[in-house]
Amino acid sequence: MQTNFTPEQLADPATARSNEILRACVHCGFCTATCPTYQVLGDELDSPRGRIYLIKDMLESGRPADAKTVKHIDRCLSCLACMTTCPSGVHYMHLVDHAREHIENTYRRPLMDRLLRWTLARILPHPGRFRMALLGAKIGRPFAFLMPDARLRAMLDMAPKSIPPVSRNDDPQTFHVADRKMRVALMTGCAQKALNTDINDATIRLLTRLGAEVVIPKGMGCCGALTHHMGKTDESHAFAARNIVAWTTEMEGEGLDAIVINTSGCGTTVKDYGHMFRNDPLADKAAAVSRIARDVSEVLMDLLPADHAFTTPPRPARDGVGGVPTHRLPADQGAGPMHVAYHAACSLQHGQRIKGAPKELLARAGFTVLEPRDAHLCCGSAGTYNLMQPAISGELKRRKVATLEERAPDVIAAGNIGCMMQIGSDASVPVVHTVELLDWATGGPVPPAVTGFSPRATAAPPRLR
Repeated sequence: MQTNFTPEQLADPATARSNEILRACVHCGFCTATCPTYQVLGDELDSPRGRIYLIKDMLESGRPADAKTVKHIDRCLSCLACMTTCPSGVHYMHLVDHAREHIENTYRRPLMDRLLRWTLARILPHPGRFRMALLGAKIGRPFAFLMPDARLRAMLDMAPKSIPPVSRNDDPQTFHVADRKMRVALMTGCAQKALNTDINDATIRLLTRLGAEVVIPKGMGCCGALTHHMGKTDESHAFAARNIVAWTTEMEGEGLDAIVINTSGCGTTVKDYGHMFRNDPLADKAAAVSRIARDVSEVLMDLLPADHAFTTPPRPARDGVGGVPTHRLPADQGAGPMHVAYHAACSLQHGQRIKGAPKELLARAGFTVLEPRDAHLCCGSAGTYNLMQPAISGELKRRKVATLEERAPDVIAAGNIGCMMQIGSDASVPVVHTVELLDWATGGPVPPAVTGFSPRATAAPPRLR
């Protein structure tokens, strides 16, 4: 793609990077075939190619963002399926991040939009505040029909049936092991600490069982992704900087072999810290952090030998087996390996290009792994997308749940808390994290989501407009 930025514009590192990305695009349109919003809306401007044209015009002209551009950029999930598909290697993620920052700095949103985005930025990255908000949403959910805005109703619907107790495993500490194979820092996250404490607990049990000493560093918090994708660069970099300092303190102290991340949306962001801080005094430390940041499935591939003896849970019979309750099972299902429908989170398969490891681990553990149709398409969660774009998100969720459940699984597994909450709100079988199943198969407890499962009754998603 031909660009016409001025030398003065290219003196800005963000613009120079966007120029490189834009010039790599050859207008082929392959990205439209895998773009979820284009699949749902059928509008060229709601495809990566269409958004690239809008971004180019906005940045090249140097003008403030307009309402049309903002609408179509806001509809982007940042699922990054376009990056997997693109034959030219267009780094759409960095381009759309720059566009969002430009929008945040130059466009004045309607009052309700500003209030909602401010609220989300002030609550979701802080577990304590988020817990209080979830409690309020739980109380207010019966009155959701009174809310004048679909986004407010979506926020009320987000609250889980029960809010888990605070896990003391998330406090700064070290989980020692007798025969240490590696020393890792576990990123405990922010929203995950409020929504589902079972994931970190299972991760710690599994890693220590396999010989990894796990440290929860002091000062660690939100990765910054939530505010980063809103274009709030100063806020997101402040979160990221605290993590960089916390992790490098451990790296320079007793040392770290890896920073383990069990929320793939966070993993994509942390692995990009080197780029985010490339022109910052923290550049070297940020790059060092990104080099050792790894998804939990990557670390488990190293820790779990091919001949490891698993105790694979059996498939539940119609009247339940081993304390596992019966779920929606066809009449011809009986004993044998548990059937797991694997949902590939976009941030894992597209953002981090990790596709085979989680499925291989589950298969090695003895589970029968089922893959749905259109596994490359997003479930519609995408950070705060399901709250800010509930109609599009609801349609993507409906499609994703349908393709997962047509495989008639006993359980659905995913590697990202946002996907788990999104799919679990409508699924008729339990939705658990991959590490919970692997923890169970290596001697851990039955995942609480399995033992306490009951299908949810949910309202129809908002109509698309």
